[in-house]
Amino acid sequence: MEENILDCVIIGSGPAGFTAAIYAARADLKPELYTGLEPGGQLTTTTEVDNFPGYPNGITGPEMMMDLQKQAERFETKVHYEMITKAEFSTEVGGTHQLWAGNKAILAKTVIISTGATAKYLGLDDEKKYSGGGVSACATCDGFFYKGKDVVVVGAGDTAAEEATYLAKLVNKVTILVRKDYMRASKAMIHRVSNTPNIEVKFNHELIGIEGENSLVERAVVINNQTQETSKIDVHGIFIAIGHKPNTEIFKNQITLDENGYIDTIPGTSKTNLPGVFAVGDVQDSHYRQAITAAGSGCMGAMDAEKYLGEVF
Repeated sequence: MEENILDCVIIGSGPAGFTAAIYAARADLKPELYTGLEPGGQLTTTTEVDNFPGYPNGITGPEMMMDLQKQAERFETKVHYEMITKAEFSTEVGGTHQLWAGNKAILAKTVIISTGATAKYLGLDDEKKYSGGGVSACATCDGFFYKGKDVVVVGAGDTAAEEATYLAKLVNKVTILVRKDYMRASKAMIHRVSNTPNIEVKFNHELIGIEGENSLVERAVVINNQTQETSKIDVHGIFIAIGHKPNTEIFKNQITLDENGYIDTIPGTSKTNLPGVFAVGDVQDSHYRQAITAAGSGCMGAMDAEKYLGEVF
């Protein structure tokens, strides 16, 4: 019996994965998509999405992902609610890539990786409790909801500095909590922070708790780790800006990753160092990390896969 080798398998189900599926399906690649443990990706943890074109009244993250999935399925994308747990990629042009979902082996001519990145959190129980009620890991996504209010940003690197200066244009006051006695952001970003009048930096301060009514943030509980003195800051939003972890664990030692674990792609394409393997969305984009840029790169991945199949098979 001849083995069933699929033209295109998509790993991951955020905006990048489902956009890749829409384009691949319309190109008659008969894609099969594996959702992973978080169908819909990071957007399913976002309440209101107001910056994705085409939704004049906004939409919730979960609703938007359901719309994208329905659109992909309309063109006969096969969606599997399973997680790819292992991958063995061919290094040959025209080679067959092998994936596993548990004990099930899947063979594919092309693979589009859209496994995304996971925002790092501090690990406080309160972060989960107030998620969607004032705790966020994306100022660009959620900053608008805190217009004229006070917010806290937790972090000391470029991400924290960028989030803080972005928020400062919208909110009344930003307090940055920095664990050490210095910021490790670039000089240019530190300069921007120090030149923004409504940003206050609290060095040697850590977030240890969050308080509020009805799962809405009202106060940040902080500790001075030098004096052990605790205090409370009245705020409506708490932005955790300590970085993201790309979901690339199962691809290590096969695909070229950068120093932070993001997949390296050839600039201007979704191509990885392996023929027939493409990477799209946040798994290869540590800079923009937006639903719309992820969707755009998903389109690129499907078109690159279609071109590869046309040239090789």
